[in-house]
Amino acid sequence: MRIPMSIKDWITLLQFSDGLFPTGAYAHSFGLEWCVQAGKVCDMASLESFVRSYLEASVAPADAVALLCSWNAGRSDDLEPCLRLDAMLDAFKAAEELRSASRQMGRQTLRIASSLTAHDLTQAFFRAVEERLTPGHHPVALGIVGSSLAWEAQEMIAAYLYCSSAVLVNSALRLFPLGQLAGQRVLWNLQPLFAKLAGEVMGKREEDIWSFAPAMEIAAMRHATLDARLFRS
Repeated sequence: MRIPMSIKDWITLLQFSDGLFPTGAYAHSFGLEWCVQAGKVCDMASLESFVRSYLEASVAPADAVALLCSWNAGRSDDLEPCLRLDAMLDAFKAAEELRSASRQMGRQTLRIASSLTAHDLTQAFFRAVEERLTPGHHPVALGIVGSSLAWEAQEMIAAYLYCSSAVLVNSALRLFPLGQLAGQRVLWNLQPLFAKLAGEVMGKREEDIWSFAPAMEIAAMRHATLDARLFRS
């Protein structure tokens, strides 16, 4: 029988998952801006399809599994698997824009967590990032932080999937006339997928990590060629 998180622990998960948490995610569209300008994403249906593909082909099988593995390593205060996972994610993110976004978000998460807590592994991983010994990708950083703050794994993964989707929806609201209600409907429609993918990630190990999202990676690479850009990726 699973023991639910305390209210205090749940609130810390909400804080680190909140759209106002200063990771810098608001500055990135993860290839969506190019897709909008190319006419590939232009309404609620195409946005929902884009987000679904992103979750199923990249976020869940790669980032969320790395999140879980770093959370497990954190519970054992083991830095080595975290460094290995970080290097693996760096290799999986073929587009430089996507790598940079993940690194930035990870550094910001670690910077804030290190100021709020005195967890040894969080501090050690942050030092390794600051000394440029490891990239510091967001899923690995968040998993380490989650282990120190007693988050339950499945709730943490579901929150990560939701947050990754909300970033894209919020980006879409600034890129084309979607409307706040339509944006909320996209997130509402994705709720069953969040639950399904979070359940599937549970029990996965480092060797289970994979990603296949060439269209999004190409869109992220082409983003740099746009004449006018609102986002960094």
